[in-house]
Amino acid sequence: MTTVKESVSLNASAADIWSVIGDFNRLDTWHPAIATCEAAGSGDSSIRYLTLVDGSKIVERLDENDDEARSYTYTILDAGPLPVRNYQSTLEVSGDTSVSIVTWSSEFEPHETPEADAQAAISGVYKGGFTALIDKFGAA
Repeated sequence: MTTVKESVSLNASAADIWSVIGDFNRLDTWHPAIATCEAAGSGDSSIRYLTLVDGSKIVERLDENDDEARSYTYTILDAGPLPVRNYQSTLEVSGDTSVSIVTWSSEFEPHETPEADAQAAISGVYKGGFTALIDKFGAA
């Protein structure tokens, strides 16, 4: 399995950041690559149907959600344009009242592309989201 792990430090409380990114079915409200996010199911059995700004689609399933720990884990069911398969990822927020860290990590198998290219693609997704969070909260 291949892994990618990216983190960013933000000038905000973990609670404030989680209030923006913690809803699995609202990725479109903060990630600039996501045009729409439609949900099916609820709670820990939620499926989200993502439409990217280029019109391509990705389908993901929520596997675990822990609002107290400020983390959720999900699996990609249909990777669309992403060169991955057997992808599972965790998004989490940790920190105190003034500076927090958002960490996005995953394990997957590259699909029809070299490992380095698959890692770069996933890293780019994470960094795109982090840039939007920096714009909103400021980098620490």
